[in-house]
Amino acid sequence: MKTYIVILVCAFLSLEINAQSLVGAWEAISTSENGQPIKTVIIFSESYQVFSTHNAKTGEFIHTTGGNWKTEDDLIIENVEFDSDAPDAVGKMVSFKFAITDNTLKLEGFNSVFTRLDDGIPGKLQGAWLMSGRVRDGKIQSRSTDVPRKTMKILSGTRFQWIAYNTETKEFKGTGGGTYTTINNEYTENITFFSKDNSRVGQSLKFNFELIDGNWHHTGLSSKGDPIHEIWSQRTK
Repeated sequence: MKTYIVILVCAFLSLEINAQSLVGAWEAISTSENGQPIKTVIIFSESYQVFSTHNAKTGEFIHTTGGNWKTEDDLIIENVEFDSDAPDAVGKMVSFKFAITDNTLKLEGFNSVFTRLDDGIPGKLQGAWLMSGRVRDGKIQSRSTDVPRKTMKILSGTRFQWIAYNTETKEFKGTGGGTYTTINNEYTENITFFSKDNSRVGQSLKFNFELIDGNWHHTGLSSKGDPIHEIWSQRTK
């Protein structure tokens, strides 16, 4: 009986270690059929992940998918919330085998090996966030995070990606991502891909940020130059 309990505890700890070790950002470089360099980045927060591909040379957006995830033994199991190419996948559970070391990640069905970009450090905003409001004319306009239409932002220690989508209609609305820094109270995004407007690639956008009662207040100018004051809430479900 004691041996059985020890085995169960070790198995549970192994799952916890695997899940935690995945947290952060991973990158793989491959080559398309026409010889173009393709960059694939996966960002894992504790419960949500996003997988995206873009042309490493031009920044042209290619594909993104993601959702809630967990591990069981050597499997990553995901409940798909969005997919820019396959809306019929939304709402379905998918699983694939993985093998991980400290700095490499191998995924079933993917020929390239992913290398670790970070483990969730040093980003002060690491995690998954949902747009929960805006401030206009000094007044907070709250937005429910339980509605099907969502804008989610996932950040590792150095990488970010936002995704707009609708889980009910299965529509993908848009996405963008790249690298970021948080220095003092300044949050800077360096855009490496942007699905709606490829001319945004290469831009660096600086914002002020502040955590108030656990919510991320994000103020500055949008990629179009419009003033914004967004409120983001940490995603818990």
